[in-house]
Amino acid sequence: MNVFITREIPQIAKQLLEKNNITVKVFRPKRNISESELIKYSKNADAIISLLTEKFDQKTIDQLSKCKIIANYAVGFNNIDIQYAKSKGIIVTNTPDVLTDATAEIAVSLVLACARRIPEGERMMREEKFIGWEPNLLKGIQLTGKTFGIIGAGRIGQATAKRMKGFGCKIIYYNKSKKVDFEKEVNAQKVSLNSLLKKSDIISVHVPLNPSTNNLIDNTKLDLLKENAIIVNTARGEIIDEKYLIKMLKSKKIFSAGFDVYENEPKINKDLLKLNNVVLLPHIGSATIETRDEMAKLAAKNIVNVLFGKKPLTPVN
Repeated sequence: MNVFITREIPQIAKQLLEKNNITVKVFRPKRNISESELIKYSKNADAIISLLTEKFDQKTIDQLSKCKIIANYAVGFNNIDIQYAKSKGIIVTNTPDVLTDATAEIAVSLVLACARRIPEGERMMREEKFIGWEPNLLKGIQLTGKTFGIIGAGRIGQATAKRMKGFGCKIIYYNKSKKVDFEKEVNAQKVSLNSLLKKSDIISVHVPLNPSTNNLIDNTKLDLLKENAIIVNTARGEIIDEKYLIKMLKSKKIFSAGFDVYENEPKINKDLLKLNNVVLLPHIGSATIETRDEMAKLAAKNIVNVLFGKKPLTPVN
C-alpha cells in the first residue's frame, strides 16, 4: 500500500504510516503542486493526504484508480468534491477539534490587533517615528462592554466567544441551530444575521465555505455594520465581499478589519497592502507546533484505519 502526501507536513504522519508498513511518497518542492503533478503522483496511490491548496474536482478524482481515502490536512474541505468522491467509493476526512484552540487564539489576536492598532504602533517603533507619549496617540477601542458577534457557532466560533467573554464582552451569535449549552456557558443570545451585523461592535467569521455561505456577507450585509465596527475573518475569504469591504475600509466606514484568509488566496488584493486600518496574516490560524502535529497524526490515523478495513475517525462524506 502506498500514500502520497501533496506537501511536506510534520514527520509524525510519515512515521505513523511507515510503522504500519505503508510506503509514503511526499511532494518535496516548497510550492503548491500543479494539477498535472497532482494527477501524476496521485493516480496510483491507495491514499492521499492533501492540503487546501489542492483541488480534487471530478476531473482529478476520475484519475484516482486505486484511491480509497483523501485525508484533508485541514478542518475545511471545500477543495474536494466530496459527493463525487463518495460516488467513486473514496472516503474524505478532515482534521476537526485539534485546531479549535489555535484558530480561536488567532481570531482573538486579530481582534486585539485591530482594536488596539498594534501593527501601526509596531511599524511606528521600527521606523523610529515615536517621539514620546501623546494623549491622542493611536487611540483604539476598548473591548470591555462591547457586543461580540459570532457568525457560525461551531467549535471554533464557540471557543473564540469564550475567550472574548473573558474580556468582558456581551456575546451574540448567528447559527443555523440553537446552541443551548453555549448560551448557558457565556450567556450568549442567538440572533438573525442582519441583527448581528447591526448590533455587534466586533464580528468574527467562523462558518465553513459552501454554496450557501459563499459571499454570505455581501455589500448589503456589510452596509449594516456600525461605523466603529471591527470584523475579522479566520474562516474562508470567499465568505465576505472583499472588494466592498476594502471600499468601506478606505472610506473609514468601519474602524478596522483583520484577515487570516483572502478571497483569491494566496493572491492578495494590493489595495489591502496600502491600508493602515487592516491587520493581515498569512493563513496561520492553525499554525502552532502542537496543532500541526496533531493534524498530521489525525490524517495518518484516518488513512491507517481505512486501508486496514476500519472506520475513519473523522469522515465528512
